[in-house]
Order: sequence, then structure tokens, then C-alpha cells
Amino acid sequence: MPLFALICRDVPGMLETRLAVREKHLDWLGKSAGVTLAGPFIEDGKPIGSLLIVEGDSLDAVRDWAAGDPYAQAGVFGSVEICEWRKVIG
Repeated sequence: MPLFALICRDVPGMLETRLAVREKHLDWLGKSAGVTLAGPFIEDGKPIGSLLIVEGDSLDAVRDWAAGDPYAQAGVFGSVEICEWRKVIG
């Protein structure tokens, strides 16, 4: 199954919303099949976005899945870039 990288950038000023929704986001990720890696981008010690590596059937399937992320639904993400990714090292 192909891997996809999701590069999610937060809307400035959404830190409180991000923190309020964090547990729902983590629970959703934990229940999602195919999540290989996930974690926040950090700036000045604070999260400003997320990087996820997930398995999926297609770009469209991953795009649909990503729309269900509680962060996305709460408006935390200002942009989400999704592209197929191939692991070479690690």
C-alpha cells in the first residue's frame, strides 16, 4: 500500500484551539489504520503544524481521511499538503 506525507500548517493564533482538541486528535489517530508516523512541527517551543506519514489506497482516499481529523474539523489547519511518499532509509 502506498505511503503519503501530510504536511499540515496551523492557522496563526490557533494554539488554544489546537490544545483544546488535542486529545480528540490523538484518539482519532490512534484508531486510524495506516498511521505510520505523526507529530507536530515546533517553533519557539510551540506546535505550529503537523507531519503525518500514512498508508492509503490512493491520494483521494487519504484526502478524505484527513478531512476527518479533529484538527481539520476545528479549523486548526490553514493548509494541508498531501503527496505520495516513498521510504528509502530508516
